Amino acid sequence: MKAYIIRAGSTDLDGLERVDRPDPEPGEKEILVRMRAASLNYRDQMVITGNYFGGKVTEDTVPLSDGAGEVVRAGPGVTRFQVGDRVCGTFFKHWLDGPPQPTRFEALGQNGTDGVLQEYAIFHEDNAVAVPANLSFEEAACLPCAGVTAWNALVTQGHIEPGQSVLTLGTGGVSIFGLQFAKAAGARVIATSSSDEKLARVRDLGADEIINYKATPEWGEEVVKRTGGRGVDHVVEIGGVGTLAQSMKAVGPCGNVALIGFLGGPEGNPAPHTLMGKWAKLQGIVVGNRAMFEAMNAAIEANDIKPVIDSVFAFDDARAAYEYELAGKHFGKVVIGI
Repeated sequence: MKAYIIRAGSTDLDGLERVDRPDPEPGEKEILVRMRAASLNYRDQMVITGNYFGGKVTEDTVPLSDGAGEVVRAGPGVTRFQVGDRVCGTFFKHWLDGPPQPTRFEALGQNGTDGVLQEYAIFHEDNAVAVPANLSFEEAACLPCAGVTAWNALVTQGHIEPGQSVLTLGTGGVSIFGLQFAKAAGARVIATSSSDEKLARVRDLGADEIINYKATPEWGEEVVKRTGGRGVDHVVEIGGVGTLAQSMKAVGPCGNVALIGFLGGPEGNPAPHTLMGKWAKLQGIVVGNRAMFEAMNAAIEANDIKPVIDSVFAFDDARAAYEYELAGKHFGKVVIGI
């Protein structure tokens, strides 16, 4: 079968290599999935450059955590799926429900745990979910990391309610999913970007207010103004230390800042005292478990939510997909067909 690997010790895109591997065989309670599409997340850039948690990969590893395909063979004892079912693998292996535990943090596409950028992948039946009926393979491939992360931030941990307000930062996968889930929940959304063109697109997706954060560096104060001096109930915080100070200004009384990413760079002054007088909290988010994934998929079907895909690259053009996603010009998700 065709596959890509990240070579052990990789520090740049030259570590991404196309290879041929034997077709895998499913064992007890395992399913063999013909992968049809995969999508990129920013963490995949960090894995290939050796800057993700744990540093450089120490053994050759198939990249990417997010993908969708169809079951072509079921091993002995499989009861959750049958041949022909469309499935996604879960971002984490063996985390079915409940809070995170250290033993559960085995993520696909990272340091010896093969991901999905290959023609065939093996999943234990517990580490897969059914694809929402309203989505294509390409759309479903956007869900395991970005979709579940946004769902966890706003629904599972955030307990979002109709009439509340949400601030999303940028127009990457998590932020766009956050916008879509917030609107489906009946919330008001304020979206930020450095691009007026992208802001026009998030407006078309339903954003109620838009802010160009380059034109308005103190966007946290602007958010407070746009909410009548109160601040928002939820912040989908994907920037990390570089944006956290502004997010803490933007959040309102008893609000929640969902700490998800680190796209804003290493510089900033995120002193948390801003939260104290507001009774607001900073909530760490690390993707989510299978139960969250299945709850999210039910909502995606019920509300006919369609993941926003910027571009679909051919399997042979995987490196170009990485380069395009890293450039940061995309809106939504970057997908690779398989």
